[in-house]
Amino acid sequence: MSFTAKDVQALRQATGAGMMDAKRALDETGGDFDAAAKSLREKGLAKSVDRSDRENAQGAVAVGRGDAVAVIVELKCETDFVAKSEEFVAVLDELVAAVMADGSVDAKKERVDDLKVKLKENIDVGRVVRIDVAPGQAVDTYLHKQEGRGVNAVIVVLDGGDDELAHEVAVSAAFSKPRYLRRDEVPTADAETERETLIGITRAEGKPEQALEKIVEGRLNAWYKAQVLLEQPYAKDDKQSITQVLGGAEVVVFHQIIVG
Repeated sequence: MSFTAKDVQALRQATGAGMMDAKRALDETGGDFDAAAKSLREKGLAKSVDRSDRENAQGAVAVGRGDAVAVIVELKCETDFVAKSEEFVAVLDELVAAVMADGSVDAKKERVDDLKVKLKENIDVGRVVRIDVAPGQAVDTYLHKQEGRGVNAVIVVLDGGDDELAHEVAVSAAFSKPRYLRRDEVPTADAETERETLIGITRAEGKPEQALEKIVEGRLNAWYKAQVLLEQPYAKDDKQSITQVLGGAEVVVFHQIIVG
């Protein structure tokens, strides 16, 4: 099977390989484009192993939402420059569609592998969340973007309320970035460490010993508010807490993924 210079160029664009590597792969496979691309991918992935120990704390997140499912997928890379590229964002959207369809990114593994070769970074699928929504529950997502890439994704599912209320809670959570839904989810060790820190700070300020416990409890409650969604002020009206905004509705699912 013969091939032309256009074939070499097409293979280069598809794989990110150099001209001589693309030509050699086509020579070795008798001009079979798919076989040449596979060969380059394998060789490229062997090189990408050398990048696997690089930190890939950058990347992007994307969301998907249907009547009975909500999804967040994170795709990790080394630099924000790559995370904003069209190829990177396109593959991330494909991963979201795959998780929406069958709950797995496995069908898109080769697309991620190709991206590693073409963009020459340590690229991996990060956190994946897929929530199946029960009949009667309300759900919505929120995605905060910076320079074309998603950097903060939220899913909220409610018993009671409606999708609009779920969206309002999701937007507020994206603004305040709580780590937990309820106070009882905060690890006891973290709370005790914070308490000891606050005792030390309060004593260093010269506060009277008899008032120490009350002052520390007040400061600890403020710390909890920063950690717990239901205790946080509503982003659009800080005179109300999220619990007050919910009224009779209940948050049954809360997930947030922030890049980095």
